[in-house]
Amino acid sequence: MQRFKLFSLLLLSIGMFFAGCQKDKISTAPVAIHWDRDVCERCKMAISERKYAFEAINPRNGKVHKFDDIGCGVLWMDENKISWKNKAVIWVTDAKNGKWINARNAYYTDDSITPMAYGISAYTKKTLPKNAKPISFDDAKKVIYKVEKLNTEKLKEMREQ
Repeated sequence: MQRFKLFSLLLLSIGMFFAGCQKDKISTAPVAIHWDRDVCERCKMAISERKYAFEAINPRNGKVHKFDDIGCGVLWMDENKISWKNKAVIWVTDAKNGKWINARNAYYTDDSITPMAYGISAYTKKTLPKNAKPISFDDAKKVIYKVEKLNTEKLKEMREQ
């Protein structure tokens, strides 16, 4: 009986050891934003507009980075030389219903009034406005870079006056 107890205890210990070594799966699902409390990683403004939010998740560790505008998220990854940006799991909120959608598969328009004035809105195929001329994620990034360049030039001109 003593041997049975000792053997059972040994098996239990080994089982707990291996259970402790098991890696937890890293979540890459979008996380809830605490509207008007969470702040944009880039511009530090409160995230309040539910139809333009952006999240970038590091696939290595599951860390979520939140942004108030698609433009802030795209620029933040470049400005901070994020090594995992091409593997990042990126979510945007649908401009029609505020639901999370995969940013790389979304349909974009460049004519919206957004929190940081980059003008980019994301949609699914079903929520895309009629007669809209959608652009890809890569084309949306080009628009963001163009707007940022214009803003930088205007700021420089204002400082020189």
